Amino acid sequence: MPKVTLVGAGSAVFARQIITDILAVEGLDRGIFALVDIDPVRLDLARRIAERLIELTGKDWTVEASTERLDVLKGTDYVVNSIEVAGLQNVRHDYDIPIKYGVDQCIGDTIGPGGIFKALRTGPAWLEIVADVERLAPSAVVLNYTNPMSILTLAASRSSGLSVVGLCHSVQATSRLLAEFLDVPYDDLTWRCAGINHNAWFTTLERHGKDLYPQLRERASQPEIYERDPVRFDVMLHLGAFVTESSGHFSEYVPYYRKRPDLLERYTRPGYLGESGFYANNWPDWRKENDERIHSMLHGETEIPLKRSHEYASYIIEAMEHGRPTSIHGNVTNSGSIENLPDGCVEVECVVGPDGIRPVTFGPLPEQLAALNRSHMAVHELVVQALLERDRRKAMYALMLDPLTAAVCSLDETEKMFDEMWEAERASLAAFE
Repeated sequence: MPKVTLVGAGSAVFARQIITDILAVEGLDRGIFALVDIDPVRLDLARRIAERLIELTGKDWTVEASTERLDVLKGTDYVVNSIEVAGLQNVRHDYDIPIKYGVDQCIGDTIGPGGIFKALRTGPAWLEIVADVERLAPSAVVLNYTNPMSILTLAASRSSGLSVVGLCHSVQATSRLLAEFLDVPYDDLTWRCAGINHNAWFTTLERHGKDLYPQLRERASQPEIYERDPVRFDVMLHLGAFVTESSGHFSEYVPYYRKRPDLLERYTRPGYLGESGFYANNWPDWRKENDERIHSMLHGETEIPLKRSHEYASYIIEAMEHGRPTSIHGNVTNSGSIENLPDGCVEVECVVGPDGIRPVTFGPLPEQLAALNRSHMAVHELVVQALLERDRRKAMYALMLDPLTAAVCSLDETEKMFDEMWEAERASLAAFE
């Protein structure tokens, strides 16, 4: 009977989906959901929707809930992490200060100034959680969903002996989007994908042994297709492969698109396609609306969906609990899986079964793609060192190496921006004082 502990369960919409997925696993009829959140109001919301989902499915799962993780970690088999640390207090700082220096972010939560400072706020709390898991549930598998994905997953792997995997949905979503662009049944696609989180590359895209990239390039010439993903199509046309993250978010990872007004006008579009400040301007409202949606479900005003999603957590648990092997794309330490990337966090295919999560050897990436990945892995490495050593200066070096920041700012300007952000967010960076 598995025990699944959801840390940061107050992100009730996310917790609802993971619990829904686990309850949808055939034969996984009994278990324990342990919900942890430091916000008692949001924790109660998560508890209520979890109990309602169990009631609707008729399965014999129980729910524990506590604001103290030490109360529930013992005996845990799987830890699902979805914590958010001081996001509401700092989302404006993460966008408003960099834009003053010309660093224009669309999402800004995994890379760039916003992503680096989110890692600095989140990392110390995350490492405390990891240490508690290792002490109280050393056999637990840790499934990290919190961004910055690569940085936090690498930090957990470096600081513990736990089985840790970072889980995203960009590979699943993009592979299905490619099938849609190509007008090909999804099950007919054969593909290989590897790289780093949000920068993984579909190096192979075939149907019945035929290369589909010529067809995809032809589709990209059609305005109605190109306009749905301008940056990703531009990258594919120039560098040879389609990338896993949305046009708006991916445009922050490279120095090509967001450094001049004419480039922003040419390549970015509203919303997730590149709108300036899209996350900072909308995330607080999204969070509020998501909570309201959960309340509406509990009051019977909105239908509670019970369909299993493509998120990987339930498939990992199913494979390990019931011996039904599966394949996922996970964020794991690179132990030779991608031979021309360094020892950091990479996103590769992993085979999952009763014996755990095993990365598959990919081989080398095309060099131009590996080079883009390596530039970010250097940033990841410095931020992880900053977290483990509580070294503010290494965090500043990381920002100096960030491709978008470096495309816009001098070193002196970068240091001034870093200092200004640090001062604005100081209350959330107490671990470094």
